[in-house]
Amino acid sequence: MMEIDETDTRILRVLERDGRISNSDLAKRVNLSASACLRRVQELERTGVIVGYRAILNREAMGVGFIAYVTVGLSEHTKKAQADFERAMSTAPQVRECYNVTGSIEYLLRVEAADLAAYKHFHTEILGNTPKVQSITSLIIMDTSKNDRG
Repeated sequence: MMEIDETDTRILRVLERDGRISNSDLAKRVNLSASACLRRVQELERTGVIVGYRAILNREAMGVGFIAYVTVGLSEHTKKAQADFERAMSTAPQVRECYNVTGSIEYLLRVEAADLAAYKHFHTEILGNTPKVQSITSLIIMDTSKNDRG
């Protein structure tokens, strides 16, 4: 495991906010020479601290006006039931994130849909028809005051 110092931390914070920043601008922001900054970024990539770069999309501009976090409890607590559920969620385009969690439920999903009617279709026709799903609780996102993950 790579030891991350304060300079690496500053580099990572800048890259989290702007993954397209030029190396020279990044170097200026973290008070390094361009060559030293590039070596550090390459080492962070090589060791797997930085695993990739991505575009942050405006979901509303793409027709997504409805976001919900959904908790799902399964009726069976077996490896096969979990694998089957995860496979079903991996093919559902509405499911943007799927987490296996601890507690009284097995999964937490982030679901995006065009609107309430589209979400209802997902809830009823896809999630509601997935084998071994015992409970579904929807938490509707009304507003976001902080989102650091993009």
